[in-house]
Amino acid sequence: MLNLDRLRTLSAIARHGSVSAAADGLHVTTSAVSQQIAKLERETGQQLLAKNGRGVRLTDAGRLLADHAGRILSQVELAQADLEAHRGQAVGELRLGAFPTAARGLFPFALVSLRAEHPQLRPRLTELEPDESVRGVVRGDLDLAVVLDWYNRPLSLPDGLAKAPLLDDPADVAMPSDHPLAGRRSVELEDFADDEWISWPQGEFCHDWLMFTLRSRGVEPRIAHMAEEHHTQLSLIAAGLGVAVAPRLGRGPVPAGVSVVPVRHTMRRHVYAIWRADADRRPSIRAAVRALRTAGESVGAEVGAGGS
Repeated sequence: MLNLDRLRTLSAIARHGSVSAAADGLHVTTSAVSQQIAKLERETGQQLLAKNGRGVRLTDAGRLLADHAGRILSQVELAQADLEAHRGQAVGELRLGAFPTAARGLFPFALVSLRAEHPQLRPRLTELEPDESVRGVVRGDLDLAVVLDWYNRPLSLPDGLAKAPLLDDPADVAMPSDHPLAGRRSVELEDFADDEWISWPQGEFCHDWLMFTLRSRGVEPRIAHMAEEHHTQLSLIAAGLGVAVAPRLGRGPVPAGVSVVPVRHTMRRHVYAIWRADADRRPSIRAAVRALRTAGESVGAEVGAGGS
């Protein structure tokens, strides 16, 4: 029997045109793509890819199977959607992913709402970084995920995904309370050209965004410390060890010794839900999107007013 994950990999190569682009689209390594194709070739007894200069091309057998793969994968999703829609209720397990501050700031409200309105639905939340969530949705490991991008750096999404905006999340600059700019009504990033920065870990989407944004403002960032969790970043700031960009969603009370000041030209993260387009008809997906939108409206009003 043909493996669905391997068919999904072949379909991605056909869609994106190369192994590396397919790997980017699936949010996996090129090695993982090559391994999946090698296994699929053994399963089928056919050569599916051939060298083409520095890249690869689909063989006739590869194109034939890729066409079937697209239809098979779509049909699997539609079958699941139709079965759920036939019952007319949001039921069964719903696998969800969210980046940490969304998991903390949005999901408690949304999950309580889902439990009250759809008692037969079993949502299961996993905290994941956005790129991991995208990969999970594409591969079918997650049914829906909440991800983010920044106002000046969109997150690349593969074909075949649907999305719904949930809220815009403003970000401030957090600094020690004795910092010379701590009493300002607003600041610009350029004001911190001589400061040391506390960043997300290297390789994460938000770290890359911070480097890109500071450099676009003529600031060569000096990264003193890197921490994934925002509360850890704020603790380092409270100790006087640097400044950081601090989004408001899920931030909670700011610790003593830290001041947050809005940026004059507002920086925002766009927060949205994503799911496979073929799953649009599933009542559980629609219920989750409604609950998250309601949570986003409530939380968005709070963070837009300044958070805490």
